[in-house]
Amino acid sequence: MRRSGARICYRWAAQEHVGQFSQADVENGFRLYRANCTTCHGDNGDGVPGIDLRRGQFRRASSDADLIRLIANGIPGTAMPPHRFVSADLAGLVAYVRSLRDFETGAVALGDAGRGQKLFEGKGGCAKCHRVNGKGSRVGPDLSDIGAIRAPDSLEKSVVDANSAVLPINRSIRAVTRNGQVYRGRRLNEDTYTVQIIDEQERLISLDKTTLREYTVVKTSSMPSYKDELTAEELSDIVAYLHSLRGVK
Repeated sequence: MRRSGARICYRWAAQEHVGQFSQADVENGFRLYRANCTTCHGDNGDGVPGIDLRRGQFRRASSDADLIRLIANGIPGTAMPPHRFVSADLAGLVAYVRSLRDFETGAVALGDAGRGQKLFEGKGGCAKCHRVNGKGSRVGPDLSDIGAIRAPDSLEKSVVDANSAVLPINRSIRAVTRNGQVYRGRRLNEDTYTVQIIDEQERLISLDKTTLREYTVVKTSSMPSYKDELTAEELSDIVAYLHSLRGVK
């Protein structure tokens, strides 16, 4: 979003479907929605009478540009306040709202979530790296709300081909200090001067980039492919379990 006096210019007017947004946009929007919107709209987007975000039912919006204006400006005389979000956050919120309709549909067959949880914690060994609702490892990304921010087909793709689905912020880092100390771990945060990682022992490490002689972002995922490790039924079960994880109990 760019401000010029009282005028607001939006650069997403032509984006009218979620396929034009990245998964990173959707995940950022989910976190913003959880923090700012659920009190009124609810977790499923149907908390306001006459409005159902999951089904795309709005009173005053038909396009992405309309949604952006509503979020930014609010609706006078109603409980919808204006929000001072930066452009990336506005894009994320719209991406998440648009993606809500896709979470319950798709060509992926969902199996039994209960069996999927047993596979996740047992045969799959997923809890050795991932954490769900406070249980498991912090080495990999926390999956407690993954079902709310990824559609079933995206979840299945992550299980069978993690390299195609890993987000940049979740990529591993290899850093070597000037005195030869080597650090490896999943990137948690990064800015111009520092990077924070969590290593294989689940230790949080903050590195000053000026002390490094090597800094490499590993482009491949440390997660193995389960394409040949799970039967078709087991894959549908574990995707069903991941899809059931919404972060809210």
